[in-house]
Amino acid sequence: MQNQFKAITLSYKHAPIAIREAVALNEAACKNLLQNIQAFTQATDVLVLSTCNRTEIYYVAGQDYSAEIIKLIAIEKGFIATKHIKPFFRNITDTEEAIKHLFHVSLGLESQVVGDMQIMNQVKNVYQWSADAGLAGPFLHRLMHAIFYTNKRVVNETAFKDGAASVSYATVELVEELTKEIEAPRVLMIGVGDIGANVCRNFQKSSLNNIIIINRTFRKAADLAQESNAVAVPWEQVWEEIEKADVVISSVPGDAFFISREKIETMGRLEHNKFFIDLSMPRSIDNSIETIQGACVYNIDNIRNRATEALEKRIAAIPEVKNIADQSISDFLDWAQKLIISPAIQQFKNKLEQIRQQEIARHLKNINDQEKELVEVLTKNILQKIIKLPVLELKAACQRGESETLLEGLSTLFKLEPEAVMEKLK
Repeated sequence: MQNQFKAITLSYKHAPIAIREAVALNEAACKNLLQNIQAFTQATDVLVLSTCNRTEIYYVAGQDYSAEIIKLIAIEKGFIATKHIKPFFRNITDTEEAIKHLFHVSLGLESQVVGDMQIMNQVKNVYQWSADAGLAGPFLHRLMHAIFYTNKRVVNETAFKDGAASVSYATVELVEELTKEIEAPRVLMIGVGDIGANVCRNFQKSSLNNIIIINRTFRKAADLAQESNAVAVPWEQVWEEIEKADVVISSVPGDAFFISREKIETMGRLEHNKFFIDLSMPRSIDNSIETIQGACVYNIDNIRNRATEALEKRIAAIPEVKNIADQSISDFLDWAQKLIISPAIQQFKNKLEQIRQQEIARHLKNINDQEKELVEVLTKNILQKIIKLPVLELKAACQRGESETLLEGLSTLFKLEPEAVMEKLK
């Protein structure tokens, strides 16, 4: 499969958010793009991955289809000209480099938050879409399962996936810890800016499902609530909701909204523990609320310290993760090389078997069945011994990355079908 597996990638590393938004594909668009790639190119083993941070297409083909695929993305997004998006795509045409990139993306090595656990689920989903569309062949199936196995090793053998390494993840993790003794805890999210919205989305990955969202612009709260399986409440009910909540999270700047100790005290004696998490700057939750019995306050610095500690552990684990990935990539490439030579070996065996049968048919017409059986066994054993050495040499050449020359010679000597054999080497 030399120089056949390719990738085109646009990510946060090289593209601003406006460009990423322009090419971002939802589930329906990803599936539609799969169908169009199948219809308008000769590519196989296609994978379409699109998240808020990247849009990538992986495929197997003898030729470079990057221009065609970018054009299909543009059409899917409703525009024709590609000149303003094309410069942001990186085209990877070397098979080993494309495989390595997919491994690193899937494991979270390329994520904005290193070790992001969500990306693996996204990769599994797009792999399923490819399989459903009939675009996942033996190569992609083997590659994806190698990645899944590698991810299990990374989880079990390293600290790369430990802890919450972003503020939003760390907030959700903290809420889970604080409420583990509370049955069906009620969590109130005040404000749906970037950080508030991300926290709400991350609650979807937790066991917490009683999330209330409140925002001055109700439509924003309602849209986010629909996206994250939460409940939106009008701003006029903010103090009522604060009183009912077990956990209050605020991402509204303190100069626009402030939860004071005096205001909380007017709500009466707390019947059980109440937790306040302040993600805003300037702060919007009075730190002196902690003087109220049963109340606890956490601020953005507490959350960032948790996230920073987890991130440092993950960064320290990167060399170990890359080493595990390199081992899996090496094993997969060995398998891929054998996949290349398998048709040639089978053709070689079939050719010699054809010669053996022709010679037996020509010379053994006058012998009895018992003698024929002996000759069959004898000639098959001779054939196996003849085949064994070139097959072993061919497999050894694969390990050295030198199979192309031997395959060419084998095809010439035994008049194998060069198109079928050599096409896989392009």
